[in-house]
Amino acid sequence: MWRRLAVPDRPADRTLVDVHHRLRLVLLALTACAAAAIAAVAVARIAGDDGRAAGPATTGGLAGSLRPPGVPPKDFDLVDQDGRRARLADYRGRVVVLTFMYSTCRDTCPLQADQIRGALDQLGRDVPTLAVSVDPANDTPDRARAFLLRRRMTGRMRFLLGSPARLQPVWRAYGVEPQAEAFDHTAYVLIIDRAGRQRVGFPLSQLTPEGLAHDIRAVESRRAE
Repeated sequence: MWRRLAVPDRPADRTLVDVHHRLRLVLLALTACAAAAIAAVAVARIAGDDGRAAGPATTGGLAGSLRPPGVPPKDFDLVDQDGRRARLADYRGRVVVLTFMYSTCRDTCPLQADQIRGALDQLGRDVPTLAVSVDPANDTPDRARAFLLRRRMTGRMRFLLGSPARLQPVWRAYGVEPQAEAFDHTAYVLIIDRAGRQRVGFPLSQLTPEGLAHDIRAVESRRAE
C-alpha cells in the first residue's frame, strides 16, 4: 500500500501565511489607535480647553438651579439654638445660605451640613448660614446645639427653632414639606441674595461643596437690585 509522504510547506505558502499574520497585527494596531483617539476626544470634551477637569454642569453660569426671578423676599422671625432672635431681614446686604433640617436626622441633614461646611472651607471664610427646623416637636435647643457640634458647624451655622405656628408660614413660603412619619422633609439648600430673594437652589442630589462655593461667589458678585 502506498502511503502519502508529508511534504514540507513550500516557501511561497509560508510567505503568504506570514503576510496574513502581519496584516492582522497591523489591523489590530490600527483599531487600538482608533480607540485611543476616541477616548482622548472624550476626555478632552470633559476637560476644559486648558486640560483641567471641567466643573459641574451649570445653568446660566450657576452650578445650582436658578430660582424664578419674580419670587419676592420672604422674611421670618425665629430664635436660634441659643435663644437669640433670628430674622432674615437682619442679613439684608449680605448673601445667606438657607436650608431646612431637623436635629435627630441621621442621613440627609448631616450630609447637607457637611456639604455646606465644605463650601465654607473652600471659600476660606464664613457666610451667614441658617438652618430652619422641620421637626419642631423634637428640635430642642439642646439637640440643635448637639447637631451643630457633631457636624463641626458650631459658630458657623444657626439652627432656627420655633413652634409649628411660627414655622409653617416659613415652610409654605419656601415650598418645604416638614418631616413626618410617612415621608421625609424637603431637602435642599438655597442661596439668598443681598436683597433677601431666593437666587439659587440645590436639591440634595446636586449639592456639592464646589458647586455651592462657586454659586455663593457668583451671587455675591451681583449687585442687589
